[in-house]
Amino acid sequence: MRTRPTTAAAVAALLAATALGLSPHQAQAAPADATSQAGTSSQVRFHDIPGSGGITLKGNVFTPAGAEPGRKYPLIVLPTSWGMPQIEYIAQAKQLADSGYVVVSYTSRGFWLSGGQIETAGPPDIADVSAVIDWALANAPADPGRIGLGGVSYGAGISLLASAHDPRVKAVVALSGWADLIESIYSGRTQHLQAAGMLGAAGYLTGRPGPELQQILGDFLGSKLENEQAMIEWGRKRSASAQVDRINANGAAIMLGNAWGDTIFPPNQYAGFFEKLTGPKRLEFRPGDHATAEATGLLGLPNDTWTNAHRWFDRYLKGERNGVDTEAPVQIKSRSTEGYEGYADWKSVGSGGTEKLPLADSEHVWANADSGANGGILFLSSVLDQFAKAPPAASIPLLPRAFAAVWQSPRYEQERRIRGTVRLHTTVTPTKGDGTFVAYLYDVGPLGIGKLVSNAPYTFHGKTPGQSFGVDLDLFSTAYDVPEGHRLALVVDTVDPLYIEHNPAGAQLTFSSPRTDPSYVSVPLREQ
Repeated sequence: MRTRPTTAAAVAALLAATALGLSPHQAQAAPADATSQAGTSSQVRFHDIPGSGGITLKGNVFTPAGAEPGRKYPLIVLPTSWGMPQIEYIAQAKQLADSGYVVVSYTSRGFWLSGGQIETAGPPDIADVSAVIDWALANAPADPGRIGLGGVSYGAGISLLASAHDPRVKAVVALSGWADLIESIYSGRTQHLQAAGMLGAAGYLTGRPGPELQQILGDFLGSKLENEQAMIEWGRKRSASAQVDRINANGAAIMLGNAWGDTIFPPNQYAGFFEKLTGPKRLEFRPGDHATAEATGLLGLPNDTWTNAHRWFDRYLKGERNGVDTEAPVQIKSRSTEGYEGYADWKSVGSGGTEKLPLADSEHVWANADSGANGGILFLSSVLDQFAKAPPAASIPLLPRAFAAVWQSPRYEQERRIRGTVRLHTTVTPTKGDGTFVAYLYDVGPLGIGKLVSNAPYTFHGKTPGQSFGVDLDLFSTAYDVPEGHRLALVVDTVDPLYIEHNPAGAQLTFSSPRTDPSYVSVPLREQ
């Protein structure tokens, strides 16, 4: 088997190559003299690793420096993110190896130089994880009784699914991933256009989508409703939430991390999955967008997400009593303040009670026009919120009432700390059988400028025109502090660039509040 030993200089070259967008082959060819340098830190070697079904996976292995003959070390396997090469985790893998782990990372099948086609966390991907574990146990000083999985995004989703199928896995760290694929990109029965489009484009650019993925993408983006059930079944097979009983039976310790503003995998589905886990578990939510909370750590910079990931592995693979298991299992950061808040479970996040804002007035809107209220732009908007406290904004008084329904609360005499999942209950009367609307919750300042707190889309099909029906819609979970003197506003319109809408020409929607079934927004609050 051909291997290539590399020391710290080559690691730096690989990271630089990643920043420059070089391919794995180009990156691995960097400086020949680097292989001759001796050092006391862990070393990386690049390998061709046999995957399932006879394909070859491009991988790398870090082993602890000065590994003692005959001694076994805990093993961590890191599948790469969607569209990323095997050098993605170089910095974190080295840190883990320096602290006593064997770490194997590999390019997921169908991407870059790994064999096969993109299966989107299908059965071949899950079988690959077990094949990589088998290979590592045979070719590295890895302990079969101490095996962990981890990853960001696609690697997180694959790791969770693999923990349902391989009982050897004792710990999982799943960052910016999904537990329910359909709820992630088809919530409210609405296609998340920018998210699916970005994933599809990245797949074609960096890999080889298989025929099943090509079919699903075509049906999804083409709004082929006749194939909806097949798409849902395809997504369910790739969702850890549908296999939670097997995960619980295997007993792996599961750590989940995500961002409030994740535009690929919104946080609600992770929270719901967390509640169903019965083994050791931890849930962390922070400000940001998809994978932005972990990004600096992938470059080797200090990062509390990765620090906690290392603590999780240390506790459940090494047995270290580092306190991570005695902390509150739910740890969140508000979008408005610094520091973590700890909760016993997800239900306790809104432990300060619920404030119901009545939506008493009937509102009528015309469809097919963007009112100016929207959820922002994939990645960019939530990153601005994370680093500059600048979420998407709209002038609430200037929103055109023909295209936007607006309700506002009174001004608050004291701060409101929103924690958890805001819920909308309303009655809708359409003029057409199909339609889409998007609900937004804004924090409105004294000048009428609203900062987006949360949003969510809702699509219906096959309704009777002119006949009312009830809607219960969960907005994307968040932690946001509304300042004293501000108010909350609920805005509903029918067009948002983030989503595919299904409003026929000339469609109109009426939102009403019947006496027997009043409309409201339910806002969960933290204890003051």
